[in-house]
Parts: sequence; structure tokens; C-alpha cells
Amino acid sequence: MLDSIRNIFSIPELRKRVFFTLILLAIYRIGGQIPNPGISGSALAEFWQAQKGTILGFVDLFSGRYMSRMTIFALGIMPYISASIILQLLTVVWPYLERLSKEGELGRKKITQYTRYGTILICLVQALGIAYFLQTLKTNTGQPIVPNPGIGFILLTVLTLTTGTVFVMWLGEQISERGIGNGISLIIFAGIVARFPAGLASIVTGLKSGDWNPIKIILMGAMMVAVIGFIVFVERGQRRIPVSYAKRVVGRKVFGGQSTHLPLRVNTGGVIPIIFAASIITIPATIAAMIKVPALQTFARWFGVGMPLYNLLYVVAIIFFTYFYVSIIFNPNDVADNLRKYGGFIPGIRPGKNTSDYIDEILSRITLVGAVYLAMLAILPEFLTTGFKVQYLPFIGDFMERTMPKWLTQGLGINFYFGGTSILIVVGVAMDTLQQIEAQLVMRHYDGFMRRGRIRGRR
Repeated sequence: MLDSIRNIFSIPELRKRVFFTLILLAIYRIGGQIPNPGISGSALAEFWQAQKGTILGFVDLFSGRYMSRMTIFALGIMPYISASIILQLLTVVWPYLERLSKEGELGRKKITQYTRYGTILICLVQALGIAYFLQTLKTNTGQPIVPNPGIGFILLTVLTLTTGTVFVMWLGEQISERGIGNGISLIIFAGIVARFPAGLASIVTGLKSGDWNPIKIILMGAMMVAVIGFIVFVERGQRRIPVSYAKRVVGRKVFGGQSTHLPLRVNTGGVIPIIFAASIITIPATIAAMIKVPALQTFARWFGVGMPLYNLLYVVAIIFFTYFYVSIIFNPNDVADNLRKYGGFIPGIRPGKNTSDYIDEILSRITLVGAVYLAMLAILPEFLTTGFKVQYLPFIGDFMERTMPKWLTQGLGINFYFGGTSILIVVGVAMDTLQQIEAQLVMRHYDGFMRRGRIRGRR
């Protein structure tokens, strides 16, 4: 490992790419400390204490916790991700975008340009809504979040937040082009990893005050290692379908006659299904936080974090969106057509529709495994912090509360920056980045990080 790290800095081009990436990530972190003008910091902090479990709290995760402090990067990279997802969905239903997606590099550049325009449009709408919303907010003590509301504050907020997101998008594209790794993913990665020192500090404080005991810390550490190992195992998991190519004679040369495989990843959808599901399932709590109606508050409590109905709908939504998203990004018909076009076939399966049905059947089975895996990671934080509130179940709730262990119904009481979604993003981005670094090292005849075998990323 040390030799591999030393090799990175011994290659001038790779060294420049690594330092360029680190410098841009540092700029992103520094810019995220600049507050948006016209907002009371103390009142804003009091308001965000009540937003845990809402869609605002989920968006705050991907902004690197900049939204809860309302900095110039408060919107983060989420508008760009939303625009990318919208363009992916439109590619399926809009023939023009479908043709562009098949035109190679030129089509990709066009779609990227449309994604940028969509990002700016989403930023303008979101920033305008946030500016109006902030002007109406007051804390429980009656302190306004915006001391001097008006058209000036609205225009300044829209300009600041939109410009901040566009700048973050530019940073991500520069990292992808001139640095190492996927820039957008690394920006999200940096925002999540930056919270880990605060989590470690809270553990040290808990040890000094006696709230934490060494056994609890060892248990938490062992659980984190197990979860990370499980994520790496599943993210690298593939179902390899054997593919053979018939021999073709072109002029005096013979092509084909090879055997390879078609890899189908277990978690083809990545973290996107969790984003979809969380965005939908947290809508009731978000509406209840904005509209103070007693009946709506009671209804929203059923969907609170850790409630049985919340967990059930969350799991169902993740499974549904996993199948939905995989069906969009992976088309078995196109794969079967490409195989037939280049003389490839699956042994024992006839080309054409039979090949498409065979791939679709295998993909459906492994997608179920990936969906259950994502659901387990998504509900892990609720289990660690609050447990499963079975006492709210009708008829059997009180019995289950009395008979089930306290650590299952009340959680482990772990107040740590540790969530399945966060760890999934961190591990996945780290694997992709290491894969790119290893490819650069191997290309220049250096040993990579894995002397036996190679790192398989998520793509």
C-alpha cells in the first residue's frame, strides 16, 4: 500500500491530477463556510433542529450540511443531480434525446449542455422558493430568521444560491476532466467525510462525560467495519453472463471467435433509488413542518422517522424505485441487438428476443437482491438511533413492546454521523477513485493497490 502511494507521487501527470483534485475540493470546503447575507445564524440553527427526518434534512446531507447554515453553497450539487435524473427519464420518452444518446461524444456533449441549463432553471426556482420561505419563518421564541425581508433580500439570495451551485457544478466538471475520479461524486463525498471529525469529537466528549462506555464504542466500530465490508462485497458483486463471438473474415483478417462475459451488477441503480424514495416518503413530515394544522400534524407523526409505517413505506418505495430506475438505465433489448449486430451470442440462447428475455430474467432476480440490500442500508440509521417503535402498531404494539428487547425497540442510542446512505456513497466513490488511480498506475507499469487482481469499481 505504501509503495502504491509512493508511486502515485512519482508520476508527474498523476501527481498533478491528485493535487488539482485536492485543491478544488479545498476551495469547495472554504466556499461552503461563507454565509448567505441577510440571515440570522442563531435563529436558523434553532429552526433546523426541527427539520430532522424531513426532505430538507435529506437534501442537507448532499449539500455537505451547507443548507442548514445557509451558506453560498446551500443548494449544493443536488440541482445538477436532479437535472441529470430528469434528462435520463426524458431520454426514454423523448425520441430527440434518445437519438442524441446514441450519437456518441457529440450527443453526450449536447445532453451535458442541456443538463447545465436544467440545473440553472432548477436553481432559480429553488432559490426563489427558499428566499420567500425564509422570510416567513420564525423560531419558537418568535425570532425572525430574516431580520430585514424584502425584494432586496430575495434577489440577493436567488443570485447568491444560483451562482454558488453553478460554481460547484463547474468545480465538479473540472475535477472530472483534469483531476482524478468523478467530480460530482467527489464533491458529495467531501461533504459527507467532512462530518466524520465532528462525530469522532462527540465520541471523545461522551467518553469524558461518561455517556459513552468502551464496550459501546467497540460495538459501534465493529458494526461500521461489518457494514463497510458488506457494502464493498455487494458493490463488487456481478452476475457474469457468458458471451461468445462468431468468427468473421474481413479481407485477410479473421475477427471474433472469442469468449467473454456480460457483467450485470447486483446494485445497478446505485444510490439513486434511495434518493427517490427518501424524497417521496419525507413529504408528509415536510408539509407538517410548514403548515401548523393539528390533524396534519397527527397524520405526519405516523410517517415520522422510526415509525412502523414510515419504515414499511420506505422499504417498499426503495424496492419500487430500484426496479424503476434500473429499467430506465438498462435496456435488455438494446443489449441483445448490439450482441447480434457484432456477432455475439449467449451459448444455448437464440439471438434476438430470446436473448433479451434471458437477460431481463436474470436482471430482475439480481435487482431484487440489490433492492433489499439498499433497503437494509437505508433503515440502518433509524435502528441505531431510535429503534423500531413497535408500540404504535395496532392491537399487537403493546405486546411487542413488552416482549421484544429494549435495544430493538429503543435503538442503541448511537448519536453518530453514521448512516447507510452516507457510507454507501463514501465507499462507492472511494472504490471508483481507487479504480481510476490503479488504472493510471498499471498503464505506466507500476503496481497498483491490489497486487493480486484488480479493483472493480461500481461501473
